[in-house]
Amino acid sequence: MRYFLFASAIMFSVLGLAQENQNTNDSEKVIAVVVNAQTEELLESVHVINLNQVKGTITNQKGEFSITAAVNDTLYLSYLGFKTQKIRVTNDMFKFKNTKIALTELAYALEEVIVKPYQLTGYLEIDVKNLPINEGFQYSISGLSKSYEAGNKNPSAVSKVLGAILNPADLLRNLFGKKPREMRKLRLVKDEDDIRDLLASKFDRELLTELLQIEKVDIEDILNNCNYSSSFIKTANDLQILDAISSCYEEFKVLNRKR
Repeated sequence: MRYFLFASAIMFSVLGLAQENQNTNDSEKVIAVVVNAQTEELLESVHVINLNQVKGTITNQKGEFSITAAVNDTLYLSYLGFKTQKIRVTNDMFKFKNTKIALTELAYALEEVIVKPYQLTGYLEIDVKNLPINEGFQYSISGLSKSYEAGNKNPSAVSKVLGAILNPADLLRNLFGKKPREMRKLRLVKDEDDIRDLLASKFDRELLTELLQIEKVDIEDILNNCNYSSSFIKTANDLQILDAISSCYEEFKVLNRKR
């Protein structure tokens, strides 16, 4: 019986590898052109991401791009000042080169913003005590201008995170447990410079929800359970949020292996 189970495991592994290789072989280069839907102007530097294969590229001066994809893959197009768009890859996109994709401009309504200055008393000792303090620890990454938050490192915070992860009914475990394939994309995203560059410029969590197939509220719940501060969750760019989720997920995997 033991040898039968071992042989079965090997067979399923081989079949899985064959299926993965088949999916890779089915991938081809999609070549298309991105234009302004209103003016037909060619759009340069549009970010194009294959959400299924976690590959990214940008359009050239002629609005053209080429990206590896398979039929039914989803391409995500993002450009500043334009509405993001998702395109399903079809057989026609491989047969007919230079497929035209049109992006629509966004109409922004400017709202009045009131800036309230911080009230100082003039007494240094009092003003210093009243200043808001972010207790989250920060660390920097070479090549990036903004620092990252590493969460609260005091013992009570660690106990809170450990208790949350080891509780089978906890939201953190439920989210990570139900989305193992999407969470494995985190490492792939880090290897794609075009995707990282786009995430570093975004603060709306839109691309993250598409890549990880979770809702914005789930992202906040994950970071809250990993003890990141509310100020970090609100002000961090999407690349910093991705790094925080990735760090939390790596801890989750390590702790689950030890159980």
